[in-house]
Amino acid sequence: MTLCGRIVVLALLFSLFSQNVVLASTKILEYYPGERQDLLDLRDKVTSNADLHKNWTGPPCLYNLSRWVGVSCSNGHVVALVLEGVQLTGVLPPAFLQNVTFLNRLSLRNNSVSGLLPNLTNLVSLENVLLSENRFTGEIPFQYIELGRLRELQLQENYLVGQIPAFNQSTLTAFNVSYNHLVGPIPQTGVLQRFPESSYDNNSGLCGIPLRNLCPAPPPTIITPPPAASPPIPARGKKKSLQIWSVVVIAAAAALVPFLVILVFLCYYKRMQGKEKEKAKAEQEVDRSVELSEKKTTTSRSSEDPERTVELEFLDRTIPVFDLDDLLRASAEVLGKGKLGSTYKATLELGSVVAVKRVKNMNGLSKKEFIQQMQLLGKMRHENLVKIISFYYSKEEKLIIYEFVPNGNLFDLLHESRGVGRIPLNWRTRLAIIKDIAKGLAFLHQFLPSHKVPHANLKSSNVLIHRDNQTYHAKLSDFGFLPLLPSRKFLEKLAIGQSPEFSQGKKLTHKADVYCFGIILLEVITGKIPGEIAGGIDETTDDLSDWVRMVVNNDWSTDILDVEILATREGHEEMLKLTQLALECTDLTPEKRPKMSEVLRRIEEIEPKVEEND
Repeated sequence: MTLCGRIVVLALLFSLFSQNVVLASTKILEYYPGERQDLLDLRDKVTSNADLHKNWTGPPCLYNLSRWVGVSCSNGHVVALVLEGVQLTGVLPPAFLQNVTFLNRLSLRNNSVSGLLPNLTNLVSLENVLLSENRFTGEIPFQYIELGRLRELQLQENYLVGQIPAFNQSTLTAFNVSYNHLVGPIPQTGVLQRFPESSYDNNSGLCGIPLRNLCPAPPPTIITPPPAASPPIPARGKKKSLQIWSVVVIAAAAALVPFLVILVFLCYYKRMQGKEKEKAKAEQEVDRSVELSEKKTTTSRSSEDPERTVELEFLDRTIPVFDLDDLLRASAEVLGKGKLGSTYKATLELGSVVAVKRVKNMNGLSKKEFIQQMQLLGKMRHENLVKIISFYYSKEEKLIIYEFVPNGNLFDLLHESRGVGRIPLNWRTRLAIIKDIAKGLAFLHQFLPSHKVPHANLKSSNVLIHRDNQTYHAKLSDFGFLPLLPSRKFLEKLAIGQSPEFSQGKKLTHKADVYCFGIILLEVITGKIPGEIAGGIDETTDDLSDWVRMVVNNDWSTDILDVEILATREGHEEMLKLTQLALECTDLTPEKRPKMSEVLRRIEEIEPKVEEND
């Protein structure tokens, strides 16, 4: 081939190569405007700590990749939207993701999304729908049963009402609608019957298998007798006599039927009146048993359920009154999720802010027991205890409304953002917080002497922090729950479940609280997280008190101190005295631990020495 021919061939090959590159580039940058617009509509309707307005810009998909937070792509299409625990707040847009037809996974769980559940009719590729732990209301859309590829549907811990649709997709392997307000029988489909009781519990209106409360038998069907046959045409000769007889029968029937109707009505009325009297008597007995001694129930609407507190019950008359509807309308964000329930920050329409704890594991609790305990705890007033404002009780829902403490908790204050740029928590602040905790706990032990363990859930995440200028104040929360738990097996969910006496199956006393206080004391001193100790002297132990005890016994005393304290060379001697007190509080033998009144006295003796050093 001549040189000119070779040049022509190379030119043609280069031209084809250039066209392929352009086509490939176009395909890579291609995205589907309808999908992008639906996501932008969602972005503009909600707020989130993920800062979607900043992150969701440009095309959502670059072939199989996405730079948008929570979005996954395949072949240029959005196939997954996962925004979990990002404090998503607001109502979903009406045409939610209707153009994202290739979506197979949708997860918005652990947020504060409100309003009705989204319409997912067009999303025929959906396999996983995870919308639990939000504030959704209304009914479960009937159209969800038409999602032919649905594998997982998680709707628990919302405020859903109505009945469960008859899901029967053979693909459905995970299903949960617990902790809602659903009613009626569980549909007897093969799919729904194979899920356990935990998928349905805490819906007081639900009945049927697999729940223990069976549905009532349907009323008997009343069979209406067929109309009587027309009388035969009388013969000519007997026409007059038969006409007279017919008139007599018709007249008698006309008189008898109204009488029978009235008689049946009177019997029914008398029976219903008797039932109403019995019901009223039962309600009076329940109300009398839980009557408040000093406080009056604040009401805004009545309930037909005798096991439901009439709206919110307030324990402090100085707090502006609001009702359950105000709470449901409030903007909310998740503050934390513990083993006893979730806590939310609720900003009411009038501007006031409260903390709402939605407790669980207390469904076997009677109305009387819950109200009496809330009244007892609500009467306590101390500067180092979080104030209980009001509460709500029903069989399926129990809420405790606290004052809102704005500056987080001790766990976050000690452990968050460690490293460069963090402002160290100095010795004076740590001692002030320790003293506040001891004051609050000593007051609980004095005020609740009849409780085996007055606090029972003392840990750094339940020590709330309020900052006033440069001064930190501590308030204890989640106290007094021990009598509300149904059995010992639930106690391991509380902080006292880590005490030696609990693991050994021994009797629990107020000294279990002292043990928990000693652990917090060591956490403040060492800056280490309990249960996460590794390395050190003995790599086989992960217990904070064991680790500190071994370090002290080997004369490496200052090695236990938090590096933030070591750097300032402040209060080392006093910290070591507190360490000795903490080790006494965490003694394996409860009887050898000091009482909280003694613990508080010894902590208060340390403070003047700090002032002298300053």
